[in-house]
Amino acid sequence: MGFKLRGRHAKGGGDADTDRTGVLLVNTGTPEAPTPQAVKKYLSEFLMDPRIAPMNRVVWWFILHFAILPKRSQASAEKYRAIWTDEGSPLLATHERLAAGLSDYYRARGSNVVVRFAMSYSKPTISTAIAELAEEGCTSLVVLPLYPQSAFSTTGAVSDGVARAVRKTRWKGSVTIVDNYHDDPDYVRAIAASIKHAGFNPDSDDRLMFSFHSIPLVDIEAGDTYELQAGATSLAVASELGLDRRRWTVGYQCRFDKGRAWLSPFTRTTLDSWAETGGNERVFLVCPNFAVDCLETTYDIAHEIEPGYRARKREHDGVEPAHDAFTYVPCLNKSKAHLRVLAHVLKPYVEGAFDDEN
Repeated sequence: MGFKLRGRHAKGGGDADTDRTGVLLVNTGTPEAPTPQAVKKYLSEFLMDPRIAPMNRVVWWFILHFAILPKRSQASAEKYRAIWTDEGSPLLATHERLAAGLSDYYRARGSNVVVRFAMSYSKPTISTAIAELAEEGCTSLVVLPLYPQSAFSTTGAVSDGVARAVRKTRWKGSVTIVDNYHDDPDYVRAIAASIKHAGFNPDSDDRLMFSFHSIPLVDIEAGDTYELQAGATSLAVASELGLDRRRWTVGYQCRFDKGRAWLSPFTRTTLDSWAETGGNERVFLVCPNFAVDCLETTYDIAHEIEPGYRARKREHDGVEPAHDAFTYVPCLNKSKAHLRVLAHVLKPYVEGAFDDEN
C-alpha cells in the first residue's frame, strides 16, 4: 500500500481502463443534533485530538470534561439550534449534495470514479467511507480535505484519520492526500466571482476583509505554512479583482482559548478599527478557508461579528449604518462553481475523468 501526502500539482497513475478510483471528501464534522448531549459528544472527540489539545492530554481531559464542556455544550447547542434546518445539520446536507454532484459529474463523463464524503470527528466516519469504497472495487484512494489552505490542525488531522482508517479497514490500494489547493486558479476565480456576486464593486470604495480561522502560533513556529497560504490566497483573489492593496486586508477569527498566542490580527479588532476610521465605504467579509458554511461562519458572523461592527460604527458615527454597510460573502457550498473547483483540483489524480476536456 502506498500512502502519500501530495501537493496540488502531483500526478496520479494507473490504468484508467481497469482501475477504479475512490475520491473521499473530508471535513471536520458536526453534532448529530443541536442538543447539549450531542454537542458534548462531538466536542469531546474534536477537542481531545492531539493536534487540537492545548496541553498534556491527561490533564486536558479533566479540564475539558469538568470545566469546559458542561458550559460550552449548552452554549454551542443554542448556536447550532439557530442554524439547524429541516434537513438537519446544514454542513452535513451540503456535503451530501457535493458528493452527489461530483459523482454525477464523473458519471456523465464515463469515469471510473466513486465519490464519498466523511468527517474527522462525526458520522459518516473516514473508516466507514473507505470501507464502502473498497466494497465498490476501488483500487486507489484520493483524499481531498476540504481546507484550501492546509494546517496541522485540519489537513494534518485528516491525514491522521486516514492512516488509522487504512489500518482498520486493511485497505490494500494506494492512498494520496491532496495537501491544499490555496492557489488553484479555478478556486481563486470562484472566490473572486462569489465576492462580486455578493455585490462587491471593484471600481468603488468597497473594502474587503479576508477572514481565516486562526491557529496557535506554536504551530507556525513548528513549520505550519497555513499563514503563508492564507496570504497567497488573499493576494491572488485581490489581484483577480484588480484591487488596490489599501482596499483589502487579512484577519483571523475563532481562536479557541486565551491561554495561547494565536495568529492575528483578529478580524473583530480590524473591523472595529474600520468602523472608527472609515467613511461610507461598504465592508465585505469573505472566509476563503471554509469550503462550506459552518457554525463559525453562519452563526458567528451573523450573530456576533456583523452586529459588533454595526454597533461600533453606530457608536462612532452617531447614526444607524446603512443596511448594506456590511455584507458576508457565503462560502462556495453546493454551487456549480464549487463542483468545478473540486473537479479541477482532483484532475491530476483521477485518471480518465477529463479525456474530453482541454
